[in-house]
Amino acid sequence: MYDVIVVGGGHAGVEAAVAAARLGQKTALFTINIDRIAAMPCNPSIGGPAKGIVVREIEALGGVMGKIADKTALQFRILNSSKGPGVQCLRVQSDKIEYSKAMRDAVLSEPGIEIVQKMVEGIATEDGKITGILCADGEMIAAKAVIITSGTYMSSKILLSDKVTHSGPEGDPTTNKLSESLRSLGLKTFRLKTGTPARVYTDSIDFSKTTIQPGDDKPYYFSNATKKEDVIQEQYACYLTYTNANTHAIIEANLDKSSMYSGVVEGVGARYCPSIEDKIVRFADKDRHQIFLEPEAASLDTTYVQGLSSSLPEDVQDAMIRTIPGLENVRVQKYGYAIEYDAIDPIQLKPSLEIMTVDGLFTAGQINGTSGYEEAAGQGLMAGINAALKNRGEEPLILKRDEAYIGVMLDDLVTKGTLEPYRLLTSRAEYRLLLRHDNAYRRLSHFGHQIGLLRSDAYAAIEDDIATIDAFIETSKTVKIPHNDAFIAYFEQKNSPFDAHDLSVYDAVKRPGIELLEVLELLDMDVSADLAFQIQVEIKYEGYIKKALKDAEKLRSMENIKLPETLDYNSIDNLSIEGKQKLSAVRPLTMGQASRISGVNPADMAILAIVLKQRTQP
Repeated sequence: MYDVIVVGGGHAGVEAAVAAARLGQKTALFTINIDRIAAMPCNPSIGGPAKGIVVREIEALGGVMGKIADKTALQFRILNSSKGPGVQCLRVQSDKIEYSKAMRDAVLSEPGIEIVQKMVEGIATEDGKITGILCADGEMIAAKAVIITSGTYMSSKILLSDKVTHSGPEGDPTTNKLSESLRSLGLKTFRLKTGTPARVYTDSIDFSKTTIQPGDDKPYYFSNATKKEDVIQEQYACYLTYTNANTHAIIEANLDKSSMYSGVVEGVGARYCPSIEDKIVRFADKDRHQIFLEPEAASLDTTYVQGLSSSLPEDVQDAMIRTIPGLENVRVQKYGYAIEYDAIDPIQLKPSLEIMTVDGLFTAGQINGTSGYEEAAGQGLMAGINAALKNRGEEPLILKRDEAYIGVMLDDLVTKGTLEPYRLLTSRAEYRLLLRHDNAYRRLSHFGHQIGLLRSDAYAAIEDDIATIDAFIETSKTVKIPHNDAFIAYFEQKNSPFDAHDLSVYDAVKRPGIELLEVLELLDMDVSADLAFQIQVEIKYEGYIKKALKDAEKLRSMENIKLPETLDYNSIDNLSIEGKQKLSAVRPLTMGQASRISGVNPADMAILAIVLKQRTQP
């Protein structure tokens, strides 16, 4: 018997298996193809708005995605660098071949994990409790906990115009029986759709007609353990081009041949990553759309045409692509397609990612209705942690909305559910100034160390950095800016007045345009760029951060009021009918979670407060 079985070797499955094994669980990772572990069937990149911060959070908790994303990156780039720190994020262009190899090696080298190449077709239970999995060859394999991370492989179909192929990404096998097994347990499933664009041969692109998008000269990394010598020294460039009126005319003339508009698609597509056909229809007022040309791997002569996802016929895709500047004479290596698959309604999950009605069964990743490698990995990490904690008889780790983007995502899923592929956005977080790339270790590493996922030596190094930051902030309040020619010239250049002789470094950095690293260079003081960035954010945005913390504390008071898991909402007088239905479906753990359920109104919350008060009275 295994302690934990993970079904699926994608980004969620890897994190789940590694976390469970590192927490002392005898773990098996079931995959249909060991060479497809952590594959990148869609965009060859990691990170981006909100998603990049999730990768940093995974790293802070003791996961694996961050280090491997750093070491297999072709390009590093901080997005939104001209905006506030609450929306800045790291994105790397990944070498999809090396990334998958590195993840496979990480799993193979992890003690406590066994990789099993078998198709899983069912879930075995007894009296509402998980007992194991059922394989396609008829074997039943026992486990104390099972985590399903099936991605887009459950009852999946590849769609290209009116052509439907029953398979997973890249032609991998799929099965209908796993979905059927889940439905037989009373779980609700629904269909979702996503898509991918064409890949073209790089040597057939005329890059002179595009705009180069280079990487950062001094890149930041997902992991604080990554050193400059660990990463690529000569970064690859990406390139920007655009669709035009000719592109749009071809698409409009052939909409009826698209899988989405011909009636072949049953599932709901991704709002925030639409196909080019969907863009043309939904944004008819736009005369062009951005197209990014992104390298797929150092060992491949192929480029990913980001922004041109399509399920149009191959001949139409050919014509469409060749209207785009730089791609007039391009040769297509692989055409775009749509993929449709089964997911479960995440309302059926506890915040720990355990299925409410099946003790010991967890799900993570796209099966829960999300999109994206990063969202999947974050869920996989939490499912692996909580399966292990459950087996150890310990309380689950539930991250709050003001603690992590992972917490925002999981709360959204289990409280609100989703009818379309869910994507993390910075706008989903009420306290995004608190959930920054630079402070992820401060926010989360104590959790990783406390449960045993983050090694003591790594945690000690993190604690040292945090102490250094705090000490430097205090020191900056006493160190004065010298009134010399160098600083006079610097402040003049920044259009900042400099007539006081007692201006502290702290007060100077609070000013617009004054950069801590530049001040330290003039003072001949040395602090690493990573720590300096966090110090500067903490100083410049001190007032805003304090306000956000105060607001978050109000939310915490609601989160600390527990709701009994056995509470019968239908028996509570004066609750609205919709409130009874939604509360009974979601089974919120706290008053805070209850308040975020769509359909639960303030009057319902007042009634719940009275019920709880009556229950606590002697």
